[in-house]
Amino acid sequence: MISQEDLFKKIIAHSKEYGFIFQSSEIYDGLSAVYDYGQNGVELKNNIRKYWWDAMTRLNENIVGIDAAIFMHPKTWEASGHVSAFNDPLIDNKDSKKRYRADVLIEEYLEKIEGKIQKEIDKAANRFGDAFNEKQFRETNQRVLTNQQKIDETKARFIKALEDNDLAELKKIIEDAEIACPISGSKDWTDVRQFNLMFSTQLGSISEEANTIYLRPETAQGIFVNYLNVQKTGRMKIPFGIAQVGKAFRNEIVARQFIFRMREFEQMEMQFFVKPGTEMEWYNYWKEKRLKWHKSLGMGNEKYRFHDHDKLAHYANAAADIEFLFPMGFREVEGIHSRTDFDLGNHEKVSGKKIQYFDTEENKNYTPYVVETSIGLDRMFLSVVSNAYNEETVENTGDQRIVMKIPPVLAPVKLAVFPLTKKDGLPEKAREIMDTLKFDFNCQYEEKDTIGRRYRRQDAIGTPFCITVDHQTLDDNTVTIRYRDTMEQERVAIDKLGSIMEEKVSMKKLLKEL
Repeated sequence: MISQEDLFKKIIAHSKEYGFIFQSSEIYDGLSAVYDYGQNGVELKNNIRKYWWDAMTRLNENIVGIDAAIFMHPKTWEASGHVSAFNDPLIDNKDSKKRYRADVLIEEYLEKIEGKIQKEIDKAANRFGDAFNEKQFRETNQRVLTNQQKIDETKARFIKALEDNDLAELKKIIEDAEIACPISGSKDWTDVRQFNLMFSTQLGSISEEANTIYLRPETAQGIFVNYLNVQKTGRMKIPFGIAQVGKAFRNEIVARQFIFRMREFEQMEMQFFVKPGTEMEWYNYWKEKRLKWHKSLGMGNEKYRFHDHDKLAHYANAAADIEFLFPMGFREVEGIHSRTDFDLGNHEKVSGKKIQYFDTEENKNYTPYVVETSIGLDRMFLSVVSNAYNEETVENTGDQRIVMKIPPVLAPVKLAVFPLTKKDGLPEKAREIMDTLKFDFNCQYEEKDTIGRRYRRQDAIGTPFCITVDHQTLDDNTVTIRYRDTMEQERVAIDKLGSIMEEKVSMKKLLKEL
């Protein structure tokens, strides 16, 4: 059986070979942790973005969108806390000269111990079958108890060290846990240091006279500084939300795992403004609402879970991640945060402008609280691609095929049209069908190679439906639809194609189920 590490490598290679993702500036040996989306990647990315945008702005009358600039006044980042607090704790291994995030090393150590506990539970479950009582086993098995105690003690120290910003204690936890460098196997570590993740640049034509400004490390602040503009011009009443999709930039020192952690990435965020005191009700509402959106794509409900934060960000009073089961394990794909009035309150202080809401029902002003949903578009893309990749043996022939089982609604190409041969008027008929369908669906036309090879190429990019035009088509105006996942074929009338495709790849149908 293929290891998860090898599977991930195959997904990365497949993404390049079939035009999903390329290394940025590859002809110059690339740029670390920066990627370009190819011809199929950009279509998939656009479809994910549209499904999120429509779910937010079309299904909710009280949510509108904006597109804020990447460059913002530098005081924005002082008010938001990014200048003083947007740091990663980094540690170097003296032997390998490799740099790591101290918090990630400790989290991975805790995950390994949890893996040992799970191994014990799985072994016992196999041994005792239906009679196995997991709760009792966790409470009585000595190995499980010892490992659980180790987790609890380390986690308590870890949370306190993060809250106190105690870098020496973070190093001590790494030493006490005997965490070794994955490259060298050495435990010879430097002290932990803080590193600010914002990219800075100059605004102005002469650098000596220029102001230092930052590439935004998140898109949320563009929403907060426009809160009043949107509220007043849109005559919005609380509760209401503002959605935005845009690029953000973080100078990740330890960028890794393909497009999971990049220096330039895209966020899809919605800030929901609520009356103080109602934020937990809305926080729980958006947690469930967002999980339902993910599950609606049919990638497997068991692939998702919530992870509540042990340590809260400086602006939050509640936070949870929706995690997806990637090849490297469960990882965050979306965050839901109750941000209190931190952002609007701080912008009011630093700007000196009144940023409040006048509640006509209560006849008073107040600073709204905010519940945020923030999803990484690139991570969402990776979840779709990694979940879709399948290597299969074809039953009848024994041939191998690689098929990308991308949810049809998100597939880069919705259907491919093939003439069986390049003669007898079949290409002309196929083109005629293409010209009818291309206004509603992204279609591809192919006439080179055998039908079998053409099917394989479309399987590899995730095209859910292939339409073959043959000699019978010229007689009775019917074509063959071949289904990607089952490889079954069906004969249908040409004039029914539009409605059949609409039924199977319609975003509208999915949105109605939300």
